[in-house]
Amino acid sequence: MNRRRFIETTAATAAAISWHNPLFAAPEADGEGPWDLVAVRNAGPVEMFNAGIAALGGMQAFVKKGQSVVVKPNIAWDQPPEIPANTNPDLVGAIVKECLKAGASKVTVFDHTCHNWKRAYKTSGIAKAVEDAGGTMAPANLEDHYREVKLPKAKSLKKAQIHKEMLDCDVLINVPVLKHHGGAKLSLCMKNLMGVVWDRRFFHKNGLDQCIADMCFAPRVPDLNIVDAYRILRKNGPQGKAEEDGELAKYLMIGKDMVALDAASAKLYGKKPEELGFVKIADKMGAGHADLSKVKIKRITIDA
Repeated sequence: MNRRRFIETTAATAAAISWHNPLFAAPEADGEGPWDLVAVRNAGPVEMFNAGIAALGGMQAFVKKGQSVVVKPNIAWDQPPEIPANTNPDLVGAIVKECLKAGASKVTVFDHTCHNWKRAYKTSGIAKAVEDAGGTMAPANLEDHYREVKLPKAKSLKKAQIHKEMLDCDVLINVPVLKHHGGAKLSLCMKNLMGVVWDRRFFHKNGLDQCIADMCFAPRVPDLNIVDAYRILRKNGPQGKAEEDGELAKYLMIGKDMVALDAASAKLYGKKPEELGFVKIADKMGAGHADLSKVKIKRITIDA
C-alpha cells in the first residue's frame, strides 16, 4: 500500500469511528467539572491533549513548582511513528513541555523496551521529542535501574522490581498507546505499566490478566493517565508489522482512573470492557470503575 492510499484509507476509517463510537453516543454530561474522564476527538494529538488537560484544570492541577515528574509512554519497539506500536512522539513532547511550564524541576521519560532500548528510543521519535522539549531520557535496560518493592494488596504479583525513577518521582504520568495485543487482547493504561517492571516473564507465567491488574496496587501509581488513540494499532500487536496495521482514529482520553480509561478505550476499539480480563479483575478488586455509567465524562469534539 503506498502512502497516499494509506492516508485515504485511514481517513475514511476515522470518519466511521467518529460517527458511531459509543463513547460519544451518550449525551453530554450536565454541569461543570471536576470530570473523572475527558474524551477528545477529531484533531491532532497535541491539540487534543491541550483541550483535555485544560478541561481537567491544566497541568498545574497535577504538577507543582519544584516537583520531579516521570512520563511513562510506550517505547517498547524499534518502530517508526507511522506504525502505532509506540506512543505518539509529538504527544509525549507536548506533555513534557506542559510539565516544565507548570514548574517541574525535571521531567524524565523511560520504558523497559522489548527491542534494543537505544534503537527504540530513537526510531520511535520519542527521544528527540523529549529532548527538544527540555526533558531527559533515562535507560531501563539494567537490573540496577530497579528496586524491589512489595505489593501486599496484590493477588499474584506480591513483589516486583520496579524502576527507581518511578518509585522516587513526585508525579507519575502514564501515556499508553491504544493497540492490539496478542496476549492481553488490548494494551492500555494498566498493561503499559509492565514497562516499569524488570521481570516481565513473571506476568506471563503467573496469570497475565491478574498480574496486570495487580499493578494497580503498586507503591506508586499514576497521578494522571493519557491514552493516545490518535492512531490505533488494529492487528499484529503489540509490535505491528506495517503501516496498514494502524488506523487513524483521532481520539485521546485523559483521567486518573486507569480502570475507567481502559474500559472506555475498549469501547473505542470496539470491544466490551468485560472482554478484557484485567479490566474485570481490577474492577472487582476495587481499583477503579469499569462501569462507565458511574464515571463523569466530559466529551469534546474539536471542529475541523
